[in-house]
Amino acid sequence: MTALAVTGATLTRMLRDRTALFFMVLLPVAVIVLIGVTVSGFDRFRVGLVPAHRTGPVAGELVSELREAPGLRTLGYDSPDDARTALRRSELDAVVVIPDGLDRDVRAGRPVTVRVLVEPSGSAGHGAVSSVSAVVAGHAARLQAARFAADETQGSFDDALALARGAEQAASPIVVRGETVDGHSDFLPLGYGYSTPTMLVLFVFINALGGGATIVQTRRTGVYARALAAPVSARTLVAGETLAHLLLALAQSLLIVTVGALAFDVAWGDPVAAGALVTVWALVGTGSALLVGALFRTPEQVHAIGPAFGIGMGMLGGCMWPLAFVPDWLRTVGHAVPQAWAVDAWTTVLSRAGDLSAILPELAVLAAFATALLVLAALALRHRLTTGAGT
Repeated sequence: MTALAVTGATLTRMLRDRTALFFMVLLPVAVIVLIGVTVSGFDRFRVGLVPAHRTGPVAGELVSELREAPGLRTLGYDSPDDARTALRRSELDAVVVIPDGLDRDVRAGRPVTVRVLVEPSGSAGHGAVSSVSAVVAGHAARLQAARFAADETQGSFDDALALARGAEQAASPIVVRGETVDGHSDFLPLGYGYSTPTMLVLFVFINALGGGATIVQTRRTGVYARALAAPVSARTLVAGETLAHLLLALAQSLLIVTVGALAFDVAWGDPVAAGALVTVWALVGTGSALLVGALFRTPEQVHAIGPAFGIGMGMLGGCMWPLAFVPDWLRTVGHAVPQAWAVDAWTTVLSRAGDLSAILPELAVLAAFATALLVLAALALRHRLTTGAGT
């Protein structure tokens, strides 16, 4: 029996386990969806929109621009009173009331006031006002250009407005790019861009720990003992189990990456850096699986302790929240576990557009964790097989 035969037998046993498949396939995707939906939209202001009762083309265009603004999440209301009630309940950050006579006043050249209502104590309201003001200012600039053209050419306002729209679309936009001097972002993106990579770190490790129960069960049923009675060495068994659990960790990582990219539009950054990070983290999980399989006595112990231990390490390492939110001493303690280094590397790749060279320090630390776990696990499992008759 070769190491590849051991790998094939282990993969067959695990893929026939429906409970294991649930934890490897369905649960990570479900949690990614849940967390992504929960934290998505935090980068947009909730704005209630009360359209005019008599809506003309100018007012309708303003409403459309407000709805399409990337920094706003608009909700329509039939009356200002309903919108004010939602604002008082903190369901909205601001309310925009479109005046009834907007089209008439614009054509007559009279000034128009668009009211924006906010709660005095709401901190998000002022940011919402700035975003709304930017949209209204862009709309007003087009109207002013049309008004000027109509007055100078003695033509109709509608023709001048159509000309202003065409000129605006043909002109090259001025892009304002913000850059932090002597600083960088320490946060993963919001929504699915945050939940997907951190859940990859969390679930690959937890499922690797759970996979150690398969090794324990194989030991207890005497499969290893019978294999050792044949011309199969303990080294071959360890190599086969290592390859099997590495392939499982890589398969689950690939599944999460694929689902995140296709279903949730997650950008995984530089492919070389992301691939190296996924591979090294799979090696960390493989070493953990083998070590659990060598040290625990029963599968029940693995199932009872493994997930709690993995979740605790994930919380400590920043899988549940960015470590930038915790005190300095806790952040230092968190980097005692490999999860923190993996999340730091994903932060660099996703938020700072880092390449392979940018995450070399984190990869080196993770490689050290993986090497230590794999060496300890191989020695412990080989010792268990040779001295305990595979039990």
